Amino acid sequence: MSALKTGLVMEGGAMRGMFTCGVIDTLMEHDISFDGAIGISAGAVFGCNYQSRQIGRAIRYNLAYCRDPRYCSLRSYLKTGDLYGVDFCYHEIPDRLDPFDRKAFRENPMDFFVGATDVATGKPVYHLCRNGEAHDMLYFQASASMPFVSRKVEVDGLQLLDGGISDPVPYAFMQKKGYDRLVLILTQPRGYRKKSSALGGVFRAALRKTPKLAEAMAGRPELYNRQMEEIDSLEASGQALVIRPPAALQIGHTEHDPRQLQRVYDIGREVAMQRLKDITKYLV
Repeated sequence: MSALKTGLVMEGGAMRGMFTCGVIDTLMEHDISFDGAIGISAGAVFGCNYQSRQIGRAIRYNLAYCRDPRYCSLRSYLKTGDLYGVDFCYHEIPDRLDPFDRKAFRENPMDFFVGATDVATGKPVYHLCRNGEAHDMLYFQASASMPFVSRKVEVDGLQLLDGGISDPVPYAFMQKKGYDRLVLILTQPRGYRKKSSALGGVFRAALRKTPKLAEAMAGRPELYNRQMEEIDSLEASGQALVIRPPAALQIGHTEHDPRQLQRVYDIGREVAMQRLKDITKYLV
């Protein structure tokens, strides 16, 4: 009988991702490892620290730079076309200010995938990150590049944006890759469902040059809600273990208050500690 392959799936959600950071730091502190992981949007840019085994790095640099206009600001958007400053977020921080351990990332046998959305097709694109260097960084950036407040990211002949548009929680991708025992970190509480969008016409008008992307954005609530129903079924049947916040996290997409970032991070740590025995038993 072949050994089970364990996988970690990390949803996005902008600064709700501080919850994910609290969870994964706690799991790393207790030496919980996975055969593979995938992150979407914030789940990618924060979750990559699981691969490099850098406990505390994501909360540390977010606390340090959340009020820095180079990190996230209207000024950055007006100046560069990106709400989150690309040079600061994907070069200055990981290369100099709070270095990303690319050696550890490269040497970790876990596979780390990132999901993004192809602007031309509206379909998901998945990338296996090899070393955390510039090419992988482009996929991290693409996965977290929110429509309307980010420029499209060009990589491998594609134009990419936020992975959450086309595959908010990519558990099905991991199942197809052969991961039988999945742990899902979600950033919304149990029972959360998105309201149907009344902005389909707005998306089609604003994105008339990329109609498939507009279609994907208009259909995202239906997709997300269908995924939540499927995840509930997977959880009930024991095919997935789901970690969620106990209630809505009440944090802004562009949160500049360190106290709020710390609060949400601490909730993640608390929930992870509460579920630690369940997680350990499930992964055996």
